Amino acid sequence: MGRPKVLPANRLRANTACTACRASKKRCSGSFPCTNCINKGRGHTCIPFKSISASESRSRRQSTVSRQPIKSTPTAWNELNTNLQSPQSSQIQDASPSDRHIARPIEAGSRSPEATHRTHPRMLRNLQGERVYVGKAASLSFLQLLRETVTQHIGPSQFSHNYRSEDMLETEAHHDPLNFSEEHCSVEAKRRFIQTFSIATSGFIYLGYDIEALLSDQSEPKTSREEIHAAIRDLMIAIGAQSCPDEPENVQIERFFVERGQRRAFANMLEDPSLDLVRVFLLLSFYMFGACRRNAAFMYLGVAARAAVALGLHVDSSGSLDRDEQKERTRLWTSLCVIDLLASSILGRPAATAGLLPGSRRDLDIMMNTTAEVGLIASYQLSLIVDEITNCLYSEKAASIEKAGLLLAKLNRWSDQLPECLRTPSSKNEDSDAVQERIIGNMHVACSYHFAVILVTRPFLISALSVRLARVHQAFSSDGASELLEEDPAHSRLAAACIDSAVYMLQTCKEIHQSELLLRQMCLLKAFVFAAALVLGFSMFSHRDVDTEIDNAFTGALSILQMLAQQSAQAAHYLEILTLLQAAVTQQRHRLSSQARQRRSQYVSRIFSLSDTPSTPRVQSVDNGRAGSATPLLVQGGPFYPWIQNDEGAAIAMPPIMDGAFLDWEGMELPLWDSFPFTEPGSSVL
Repeated sequence: MGRPKVLPANRLRANTACTACRASKKRCSGSFPCTNCINKGRGHTCIPFKSISASESRSRRQSTVSRQPIKSTPTAWNELNTNLQSPQSSQIQDASPSDRHIARPIEAGSRSPEATHRTHPRMLRNLQGERVYVGKAASLSFLQLLRETVTQHIGPSQFSHNYRSEDMLETEAHHDPLNFSEEHCSVEAKRRFIQTFSIATSGFIYLGYDIEALLSDQSEPKTSREEIHAAIRDLMIAIGAQSCPDEPENVQIERFFVERGQRRAFANMLEDPSLDLVRVFLLLSFYMFGACRRNAAFMYLGVAARAAVALGLHVDSSGSLDRDEQKERTRLWTSLCVIDLLASSILGRPAATAGLLPGSRRDLDIMMNTTAEVGLIASYQLSLIVDEITNCLYSEKAASIEKAGLLLAKLNRWSDQLPECLRTPSSKNEDSDAVQERIIGNMHVACSYHFAVILVTRPFLISALSVRLARVHQAFSSDGASELLEEDPAHSRLAAACIDSAVYMLQTCKEIHQSELLLRQMCLLKAFVFAAALVLGFSMFSHRDVDTEIDNAFTGALSILQMLAQQSAQAAHYLEILTLLQAAVTQQRHRLSSQARQRRSQYVSRIFSLSDTPSTPRVQSVDNGRAGSATPLLVQGGPFYPWIQNDEGAAIAMPPIMDGAFLDWEGMELPLWDSFPFTEPGSSVL
């Protein structure tokens, strides 16, 4: 039977082939070292093919980079924004030892000043079947790369195959009639929900409203201004109810107030911009992120940003307004920027406020009165760095070590200038709600910082761990005659920083989770936890030895998502993905231990096992320099793989890849595996 024709859009092609594959005109996996070079024992010579002109231009750029230590002077916290505007002006003489260690990677003998991006943008389908964009900086794109890597080393599994591979997971809006009235929600219940709203948004949003003033105005709005103001109160109550336990009464309250808030927000069809209109759409966006409707949230942020521009919130108006009005506008603008820049970096999309950030320092001293305002300023300063990270590192084809060092130094200066109130849990004279609000706010700031470090260092983690995986494969498949692959020392240091940042984030979240202070709905935290857990999962998959600290942090991420999954479809999906990744890690460790045992025991073999069947015999290696037999792999079975025996969740399969082709898969035809849906450019799941 002939091979079926594959559409050009479904063909798997690498952006850059290695020199050897290009010369032999073979399909290259696009990783360095690539699969073909690894299997032929020449991984240490595998390099990307580049034209002479490109190589010369890179050499000229490298020769202009100064190798002298960079210097700076300490800055006060309220002047830090000036130093965060340009990475070229960032300097690190008075930074911590870890800063200086990372800031001079080229001096330490780096063989490659760049790490080629192996994550790519995705085009997914929303609920209506329309294609939506997710950028290469998103955790979604990193997940796709991780799926491809896992498949390359252990073969198909439930982690690498997903029946929703081209859909962006979103929940549908409720349109059924709701039998509920406002009288069923008492004033005390409203006060509790608004207080929960303050806890859920602590560190991200601070509007400065007095709860008692909001609750005292219960009259029916008559004008459009009163309508918008009432919508703010409705959305605060809705977000608070969304963050409370998923009880029937809380669900009804959430639906009633968010639907009424939406009607009031669109009552005048956005005819007149106002500060309250910006607040309404900012709160609508935050609610939609929690409701697993991220595309709607992204669009609401755009409306809020354009209304803010119309009102001039993006410019420094300290000379023309009184102090109270200036403080109100600055507080609203910083809240909008924090949510917009962080949420856009999670989705890998351009932020609505990215081009509106002021070139000169805004006067933020006016907001340094309370802990909530200090936390908001810290998040605002950090969000500017996050935007700079996505623009500097992910807009190019490769991540520069020099830029990464400058950005990490900038993050460390931000951390050094962090006020003490954002580092301590609470004070003794605060009540329980104030303690929880402060702890959640500090956690949000800390997780945003660790997420920023992960964004900077993740390209180098991919580079270092890819070499590490290739070296493990080379150690088991070759006779040791060829030179073992070596990691780039600068890439390895940045990869270690990525892993450490993920561990610190999950340890912090686990401590707060064990203290029972987390809310039932944490819209941005679940994305941060998922991003950190993917980093640790990749590290666990790439190491033969078990690191207890990393494994415990990964388990902590599962426990947090398990709690959040009770009310969040997004958290449930993240939990499913990470659970399957954990199974793939277990499978990889079993495979490596079996191969190590077989390599040690060349004179003895196991002759009987219940898991060995005649249909899965051991296969002799085709290369003379390799070991005489290969250890079977464990492949997770399931309902999506009927050809794989599902016994205790596992079945026996043979090593999947040899010289770019599948060998000795019992009953598998080549046309069946010609085009993998999970490796196509538009096939990711978030």
